[in-house]
Amino acid sequence: MNKTILTLAVTVFMAGTMLTGCRSSEKKVKNAQDKVQNAQDKVVEAQQALNQAIKDSIRQFRKESEERISANEKSIAEFKVRIGNEKKENRARYEKKLAELEQQNRDMRKNLEEFREDRKENWDSFRLKFKHDMSEFGKAMKDFWTKNN
Repeated sequence: MNKTILTLAVTVFMAGTMLTGCRSSEKKVKNAQDKVQNAQDKVVEAQQALNQAIKDSIRQFRKESEERISANEKSIAEFKVRIGNEKKENRARYEKKLAELEQQNRDMRKNLEEFREDRKENWDSFRLKFKHDMSEFGKAMKDFWTKNN
């Protein structure tokens, strides 16, 4: 009888250990799945925040660039008035250079308008090239009178 009770106790103990061990693994798996899901949710949130930041950056860049292009147009208009007061022999040369600058400004406006926000992968290269073009245009505007005199 002692042997039967001992065998029964060992069997119950082993069954209990196995059931407890299985539940522990199930909990671990569930906890791991929860952590993975939380991490995936955070990645999605971070991606959405990044996309919004890029859109905001693009909008701000567009606004600033449009303002600079408009300022360029005003400067070109002022230069046209000033060219009208120049001597006839210099006027043709000034008008030609001013027409080139005016075309560059129109091209920059066109490029800015044609850029689509859905092409975010090209955003950095577009922004760098556009800033370079704007910088070169600004230098050309500053040098307009000095190089032509």
